[in-house]
Amino acid sequence: MSTRVRLIELAPGGAADAEAVDRIMLAAFDPRYGEAWTRSQCIGILAMPGVWLTLARVDDAVVGFALVRAIMDEAELLLIAVDPPARRSGVGAALLRGVIAECEGRGVAKLHLEVRANNPAITLYAAHGFRHAGVRRNYYRGRDGQAFDAHTYARDLEIHR
Repeated sequence: MSTRVRLIELAPGGAADAEAVDRIMLAAFDPRYGEAWTRSQCIGILAMPGVWLTLARVDDAVVGFALVRAIMDEAELLLIAVDPPARRSGVGAALLRGVIAECEGRGVAKLHLEVRANNPAITLYAAHGFRHAGVRRNYYRGRDGQAFDAHTYARDLEIHR
């Protein structure tokens, strides 16, 4: 019996990684829910202060990413996505742990996120200490115009300076 261990490498990303981010986003976000951002939205926000992109690589291939914005001592996980073939292999959890650690290192006291009400990723967020904070009714608009609620979650962090 042999076991192959796949190392998940987390690394900073930038505007030069827009093609990989776009590829993953198109594969990971179902268009019926209206959650994906455009490439220009991603590139535009990366130019703003306090915004960073983390890439997850396996065998040198980008298989996931997280986009975060911090303002003062609070941050928001804007986007997190894993290429569907790499799901259920620890990539999402590694990205989330990496975001939490980076936020703590930057002095962030609270991390927020929003997620479509029936998104299976809610289980991942709950397992990492996020608690339900509220609902934004009809927040997402799908391709066919159908509206979906967003649930907001938050997690207190330990500041490491």
